[in-house]
Parts: sequence; C-alpha cells; structure tokens
Amino acid sequence: MRRLKNKYEKPRKRWERERLIEEAKLVGEYGLRNKRELWRAQYIVKKYRRLAKKLLPLPPEEREKIAAPAIKRLVKYGIVPENATVDDLLDLKVTDILERRLQTIVYRKNLAKTIYHARQLVTHGHIYVNGRRVKVPSYLVPLDEEDKIECKLKTGEEG
Repeated sequence: MRRLKNKYEKPRKRWERERLIEEAKLVGEYGLRNKRELWRAQYIVKKYRRLAKKLLPLPPEEREKIAAPAIKRLVKYGIVPENATVDDLLDLKVTDILERRLQTIVYRKNLAKTIYHARQLVTHGHIYVNGRRVKVPSYLVPLDEEDKIECKLKTGEEG
C-alpha cells in the first residue's frame, strides 16, 4: 500500500509571535478554514523557490530547459507572466497562490458578499467552472477557466 505524503510542512518555530500574527491575518483575509490550508500554499511556493535555487548555478540554456515546465505550469494559472524566468520563481509569494484559489476568485468576481460566503457557495456546490460543479475551495483556477465561473443558486426551494 502506498504511503501518502503531506502536502504541507508545519513551521519549525511553532509559537513565533510575528509568524502567528501574519498567518492569522492571511487566514482571515482569504477565508481559510485552518492554518493547514495556508501551509499548503506556502509549501507550493517553497517547492518552486527551491527548484529555482537549484537551477541558478547551472548554465543559462540548461537552466531554461529544466525550468520551462514549471514556468509553463505557473503561467497557465496566471501566477507568473508569460515571459517569466527563473528569477521570477524566486519572487513568488504565498499571496500569489492564494489569489488563484476558487474561493478567492468567486469573491473577487462579486459572486459572493464576503470571502466566507464564497467558501460556503463553493462547498455547497453552487459554483460551476467550465460547466462542471466544483466543491473544493482550494481549487486553483487556470486563467482560461476564470471567465467560465458561474454561480447557479437554486431558488424557490424550501430547506
């Protein structure tokens, strides 16, 4: 049986005051359920930054060849610009990832009154992306699907 890996890393210093304040601010601003969701976004950023640091000492043509798939993936999600380089991977921030979550985009498109309302709409199955129901608030929305997000609330039902 395959052993599953964590998709996040817990912070080394558990009770560091500045980090706790910063995390609480991000959790509130992006309507995250718990810190684990934030740590998952931080892990994604850390993974790409680690890759970029490994590639820096390589010759430029070899560096670009290895970095191309990672940059292409980030361009697909609109996290970095089309003409991005390895240096742009080093400039990634956790807010870049959090801004591409379905929950955040639903709120930014004014389909929900608050970020928490956006999360509720997604988890209850009222949000459709490209004609498919998506119930995962942490779904990273590709740029080409961003304009295909719609809210289909069933009205007139008693419940």
